[in-house]
Amino acid sequence: MAILSERTIVLLFFLSSLIIHGSPKPTLLYSFCTENSNYVPNSTYQSSLNVLLTSLSSDATILNGRKFHNTTAGQAPDMVYGLYLCRGDVTDAVCQDCVQTASQEILTKCPNRKEALSWYDQCMLRYSNRSIFSIMEERPMLTMSNSLDMDDPDRFDQIVNKTMVGLIEKATHNSSERDMFETGEANFNASTKIYGLVQCTPDLSGSNCSTCLENIFSRITNCCLGKQGARILVPSCNFRYELYPFYGDLAAATPPAPAPSPLSLLSPPGKKGNSSQLLIAIIVPVAGTLIISGFLCYCWLNRKRKAKKKYSSTEEEKVENDITTVQSLQFDFGTLEAATNNFSDDNKIGEGGFGDVYKGTLSSGKEIAIKRLSRSSAQGAVEFKNEVVLVAKLQHRNLVRLLGFCLEGEEKILVYEYVPNKSLDCFLFDPDKQGQLDWSRRYKIIGGIARGILYLHEDSQLKVIHRDLKASNVLLDGDMNPKISDFGMARIFGGDQTRGSTKRVVGTYGYMSPEYAMRGHFSAKSDVYSFGVLVLEIISGKKISHFYESDQTEDLLGYAWKLWRDGTPLELMDPIMRDSYARNEVIRCIHMGLLCVQEDPDDRPSMASVVLMLSSYSVTLPLPQQPAFFIGSGTQSGFPIKAESDQSTSKSTPWSVNETSISELYPR
Repeated sequence: MAILSERTIVLLFFLSSLIIHGSPKPTLLYSFCTENSNYVPNSTYQSSLNVLLTSLSSDATILNGRKFHNTTAGQAPDMVYGLYLCRGDVTDAVCQDCVQTASQEILTKCPNRKEALSWYDQCMLRYSNRSIFSIMEERPMLTMSNSLDMDDPDRFDQIVNKTMVGLIEKATHNSSERDMFETGEANFNASTKIYGLVQCTPDLSGSNCSTCLENIFSRITNCCLGKQGARILVPSCNFRYELYPFYGDLAAATPPAPAPSPLSLLSPPGKKGNSSQLLIAIIVPVAGTLIISGFLCYCWLNRKRKAKKKYSSTEEEKVENDITTVQSLQFDFGTLEAATNNFSDDNKIGEGGFGDVYKGTLSSGKEIAIKRLSRSSAQGAVEFKNEVVLVAKLQHRNLVRLLGFCLEGEEKILVYEYVPNKSLDCFLFDPDKQGQLDWSRRYKIIGGIARGILYLHEDSQLKVIHRDLKASNVLLDGDMNPKISDFGMARIFGGDQTRGSTKRVVGTYGYMSPEYAMRGHFSAKSDVYSFGVLVLEIISGKKISHFYESDQTEDLLGYAWKLWRDGTPLELMDPIMRDSYARNEVIRCIHMGLLCVQEDPDDRPSMASVVLMLSSYSVTLPLPQQPAFFIGSGTQSGFPIKAESDQSTSKSTPWSVNETSISELYPR
């Protein structure tokens, strides 16, 4: 007998469950419980919460087509705010069942918590001791993706992007009619369709709903590109797409009823016949279901050993499972000596202030990059190991991957994936190689850098501020995909921290934001500024330092602004691309770059907004303000200035929030 497909097994198992139970139990996806806000058992707050959950559950029984309700219970300071949102396509009965289940289960999932949220496949239920009505909230976030890849991922992503952007527009423009909910489908090929769904809580304004959906959809670049299905949920909105119908009448469709059983046709008429038919009608389906269920369980368990887990949690959780101990990352010094022919100069591929970089080949044939750090580093062995494990968890397609380390005697060595095309500046500013970077490649590089920085800022386990983003710190792999490197200046933010300050400014002038260069203030918007400078460099093919070192009175930013103001932005473009560029893309990137280098950090877009600007032309970009001009007058040392690593001032707490630094772990 041919082995049943996984999809067939799931379908049959689902149908057999329907026969036994009548309808599927609501599927819990995730429960979020606040860690630092608990109530005392049998307190007034608990009484208010019980009243609230009863009220929500009771309201769900008289839906009349409504899929959303919010209410309060109790009096301040023990007032509780609560709401539920059912998926817009489910029936009133399914919504009612889901809300009632969530109301019962949330207290066991999040005992004694003043704030909690449960996501089910069919609904969301949420309560808090603070007002949560009509407020756009994007935390916490649940990301789920199908582990299976598409054969033509680029084209698939384009269709998904176009489809979902269209659904966002419909959901927000027709919000009064559809309660900010929309579904739709698109053809991928003759036999495959893409099904999509977007939804917001109806208490949001149309503009807030649009912003919420656009922001979370921009995160797709960090988890789900080329995947056959994905969904991202936050308290205020959610979206999902699949290659199979999962909503409305499409999902509810069932196969035709089977022909009557031959046994029932043999029963004679009359009461006895009716009783026999009734008995058979009960026994046969149940017995058949039990047999099918047993067989399916066997097939399922057998396939489970071989199949990948279909839905994965966020990318950083998978990384955590891969990297469990320091020992799993450690290389033997002799192995690295052999790989580099005893660190031969012939294998040296780079030099920096923190050490030399060598190309190595392991006995397996795998090529690696090996950075031998300077022996003058004051960092201890324990701190070094901690940093290695920490940075190894920062894994993204647009970050250079740390494979491991070696710590023997005075030797501190870092091992990375080998990136064959060196750094972006080797192509961008070399007249002999510039021609290899046509506009399509430059646009791809801009997008990859943006996704890598977004991952650092918002989607990794750590919230990392790079602080030294520049062309020489962007490496290119064999397919010219960008990989951000060099975390020697990086800072980690903890908790709700959004900005920091230091008395020791490090980095490269010209790429530094003015608030950081002059006052030592840094934040995610500091990286946004550096990204904006890098974008203008990529478009123009000119170094930011080219303007400093010449007799021109304007820097690159001032020159780009002048052209923009005069209505001639395309004059900024590298002449070598004149025959290969896409006019609208170039102008949009210049526009975006100027938004990133505005003087006021609050005026600069977030990296999530930047990624969305690059992926969707339906997003309207605001007009940029005059950029910050940072000529560097009065400084005679020249540009760029290479700064030293900013080491932590705390030896005993190397991972404190305000003074954490990561040693330079990536080859320049």
